[in-house]
Amino acid sequence: VRGSPLLWIMLAFAAGAAAQGWQPAPGHRQVALWPGAAPGTRPSPDSESVGTASSVAGKPWYYISHVSRPTLTVYSPPGENLGAAVLVFPGGGYQILAIDLEGTEICDWLTSRGITCVLLKYRVPRSGPSWVDHHRINPKPAPALQDAQRAMGIVRQHAAEWHIDPHKVGVLGFSAGGHLVAAISNDYQRRSYAPVDDADQLSCRPDFAVAVYPGHLWIPDDRIPLKFNSDIHVTVHTPPTMLIQAETDSVDNVNQSLVYYIALKDAGVPVEMHLYTNGGHAFGLRRTKDPITEWPQLVEKWLGAIGIVSGH
Repeated sequence: VRGSPLLWIMLAFAAGAAAQGWQPAPGHRQVALWPGAAPGTRPSPDSESVGTASSVAGKPWYYISHVSRPTLTVYSPPGENLGAAVLVFPGGGYQILAIDLEGTEICDWLTSRGITCVLLKYRVPRSGPSWVDHHRINPKPAPALQDAQRAMGIVRQHAAEWHIDPHKVGVLGFSAGGHLVAAISNDYQRRSYAPVDDADQLSCRPDFAVAVYPGHLWIPDDRIPLKFNSDIHVTVHTPPTMLIQAETDSVDNVNQSLVYYIALKDAGVPVEMHLYTNGGHAFGLRRTKDPITEWPQLVEKWLGAIGIVSGH
């Protein structure tokens, strides 16, 4: 079970020794997200590394730490291509990235269903909302959101080459990646960085969104039981959204999904939420005894119901 960002790092580094860098399996196209250094990047004494962490469903999972050069990796369907694409955001408390549990394994599932998957290796650590000073008039933009916005433009720029319908590009994220789903779903009107090329002229609004055990959406407040993160500005133009969470999630309280559901519903956004009694946190799509691990089937049906894919 994953915990706070600090606990994340302590558990991850205690569980396995780090190895240099991360590369996708052979046969998958990896694309640098930025033509040069990412916006605001500062030299770091730590280089990107990969480590092993405690098991989920009897199998260890791998994490990436110290990402300063974000990338996209394209996973194309091996058979029929339905034309839809999903940009995947692994979780990790904005400290590390659970690159297989909430990344490559998700892409294997989506491509087996005829959907192109684009895995975002976004910048960590300290790249999310917990690391932005909200009391300043002009807080520093969150690097992870910059990477997500840039990634969406690149996907649409390469839509023809990657056999993607540019109007059927969505996002799916876990934990901190679930927050990133909400962030890009509601902060797409303008880039949070200076545009660098034609990809930044294309829309970065997702056409649909899936957040699995999202975090950073509920603000604990004794005076307001369900206080929503005011950084997320939901409107009627927010894309259709699905939420998946367990009530026994001890890391991202079930209120994370509840407050976002209420905000979406009140804004008139099509939203579907599935809350399960058991399941905990950080299960990815690995099979366990808990019914919540059937969530990928729900997503497939939902994508058919909102017109993104057919025949499902």
